Amino acid sequence: MKRKWVSIFMVMLGVPTVWAQSTNSLAQTELIQTLLARIDGLETRVTELERRQETSDPAVSVGFSTASSTPQAPAAATMNQQAAARQQQAVLADMLPTYPSLKIAGFSDFNFSATDQPGSTSGFREGQFVLHFTSPLSSRVSFFSELTLTARAAGFETGVERTIIRYDQSDRFKVSFGRYHAPINWWSTAFHHGLWLQTTVGNPAMLGRIVPRHFVGGLIEGTLSARGLNIGYTLGLGNGRGVGLTGAGDAGDVNNHRAWIVNLFSRPDRFYGLQAGGSFYRDKITRADGRDFREWIASGHIVWQREDPELIAEFANVNHREVGFSETFNTQTFYIQAAYRLPWFEQLWKPYYRFDYADVPAADLVFQSLTSLRGSTVGLRYDISNFAAFKFEFRHQRRPGQSNINGVFLQNSFTF
Repeated sequence: MKRKWVSIFMVMLGVPTVWAQSTNSLAQTELIQTLLARIDGLETRVTELERRQETSDPAVSVGFSTASSTPQAPAAATMNQQAAARQQQAVLADMLPTYPSLKIAGFSDFNFSATDQPGSTSGFREGQFVLHFTSPLSSRVSFFSELTLTARAAGFETGVERTIIRYDQSDRFKVSFGRYHAPINWWSTAFHHGLWLQTTVGNPAMLGRIVPRHFVGGLIEGTLSARGLNIGYTLGLGNGRGVGLTGAGDAGDVNNHRAWIVNLFSRPDRFYGLQAGGSFYRDKITRADGRDFREWIASGHIVWQREDPELIAEFANVNHREVGFSETFNTQTFYIQAAYRLPWFEQLWKPYYRFDYADVPAADLVFQSLTSLRGSTVGLRYDISNFAAFKFEFRHQRRPGQSNINGVFLQNSFTF
């Protein structure tokens, strides 16, 4: 009898150990089956012990009760074991995943700005209110969405920035469909719309109009170990730009030519925090006047994503050629950002600097609303908690044929 209770107790002790050793989705499925089998085994053993107790206790078998404490001890022990088994089942039930399981996280920011640009006004401004929704639908299928409320002069503008459903076969192979931040450059896929995530107040100048920010379609992605190089890849097919430069073809492509993306990068084990890679993007742009242009974007990045220091550099060349013509135009843009979290004052202060560059040909009809840019940003981030930060930023911008613009920007960004 004692050996059986010892066996049950050892099984109970073994359950948390088995759970802690599950490291992937397949192992998790096998673990669930093992746990359920062990629960069934516990119930069978308890039932068998109850049966044996009834047959071995004469007072119970003939329907008499006795005041002797000797025969009641096994019955009390059996009841204790039943309670322990039920408690263990409840604990295991809480540990098992449930589908779907929705979780919500949020970001927001409040800003103050003042510049010497003619016609501009200073003042406070509410930034974006951002909500992230995540929900596993099974051990391999998950859903993610990002919604924003952006303050405008006439009220708040609602936007679906990202909505993705993904199937994870393994770390090497994942398939998804939805609306993404285009994996053309590193910044868009790393920081998204929650400004608390990034060091600076604003984004680099190359994002949004020169390089597309969003992409609607499907992606195949994964990571290969490759002897510690950790090669990541992304292959995408979807809608290209809309009629405007910032549109993503949410309601359908503007022409019958899909855009495609190839992105490769490496995160070597030997240099923790380092990532280097590049991408190619191909699209056909149709303007509002019906003229078609071929667009090629080649980009590269190198990132040392540490706090001491943080170094980010990205470059992109955007090539345009009107269909039926041979003349091409190349817009080149890059930025370099450096930051360092100071080791003093509880490591709450993080000064940073970024240089932005864009050289836009005046004759490029696709980018005719854009101009070249040289800009410097100097700032300081102060983390008032693990989930909120103050940022103080000064910007200086120069554009051909225009007066230099200087501005001061303050931001309180947070997550909840």
